[in-house]
Amino acid sequence: MSRSIPPNSLIDRRSSSHRMAPTPRKTPASKSPLARRPGVRELAAQATRDSILKAATKVFAKHGFDGGRVEQISKAAKSYDRMIYYYFGSKEGLFIAVLEEMYARFNEAESDLRLNLGEPVEALKIIIGFMASYYQKHPEFVTLLNAENLHRGKHISKSLRAREYSSPAIAVLDGVLKSGAAHGLFRTDVRARDVYLMIAALGYFYVSNRFTLSAFLGEQLDTAEALSGWRDFIVDAVLRTVAIDSHAKPTRARSALASARA
Repeated sequence: MSRSIPPNSLIDRRSSSHRMAPTPRKTPASKSPLARRPGVRELAAQATRDSILKAATKVFAKHGFDGGRVEQISKAAKSYDRMIYYYFGSKEGLFIAVLEEMYARFNEAESDLRLNLGEPVEALKIIIGFMASYYQKHPEFVTLLNAENLHRGKHISKSLRAREYSSPAIAVLDGVLKSGAAHGLFRTDVRARDVYLMIAALGYFYVSNRFTLSAFLGEQLDTAEALSGWRDFIVDAVLRTVAIDSHAKPTRARSALASARA
């Protein structure tokens, strides 16, 4: 029989179905129904900016920051070099904007997850599966992060928005872990930040190094079967990490986690 949760506990039954709050983004005319709609010039300017960002993402993902040239980007965007400097100030400013946009897209996709805090094991599985799949479906994200890490993060560290993107993800994971602890399923001494890093490390490393590891191990790691198997491994590894000690809750926790893995 499930243990009841007090009304003032970590879980509010009235809002047990949780949807991640999306990262706030600047959207013209969204604050008030009376706000002025953007004009033709504003829409054209936004389209030009978006086109440059899209082109820059591809160029920087392929050539890195040093190899990506402004003229390559403007040509791919069907724009002009001067427009890049007008909207982004410099090549570095554009690269920072690309990184910010990649993080924003990640957060937007994560905000669409439907998480039921009344089922913390399943909610955690959804988060793990999303993160692992996102790296696999968006290799350009991994490539851009690799390029920035070669520069020791000197560009993204100049971003005024970088910290905005980590807080929502950590917060929702923290809520799931606390829910699991309240249900007697998860440990109480595990930090959401550490679990997030564990999921990110296992998902990111696999995708980032899949080609060299395929050659080293003598097997293809980017097949659908291999990717699915690795996602399952990450889920199992994380659930085993956060599960309470089997001696403390021998029956309930073990059976709940076992059924969730099935």
